Amino acid sequence: MKNLSVTEQAYLIAILSLGEDAYGVKIREKVIELTGRTMVFGTLYNNLDQLVRKKYVLTKRNIDPADSKKVFYCVTDAGKKALEEYRILHESLWAALPNKSLI
Repeated sequence: MKNLSVTEQAYLIAILSLGEDAYGVKIREKVIELTGRTMVFGTLYNNLDQLVRKKYVLTKRNIDPADSKKVFYCVTDAGKKALEEYRILHESLWAALPNKSLI
């Protein structure tokens, strides 16, 4: 299993849930919605760049010349596999916890 932080998991889930509309501003809004935490754009793009370097995310430039600075993101098969491995791990960990132990 490759290392995937909770923040990276939130980004991957945000990108997947946004589909073809996954670009910086929308990803930031979705991650804030999912986590309840605020973030600055520098943090957003540092995390996205890290996911690109890990080959979990690909970038695609907008083909519309009127909006050519917009960069879209999509999750690669490797990113989906890493996210699925962590989903299985989390489910396994939570299943081992007795139901009333957090109350």
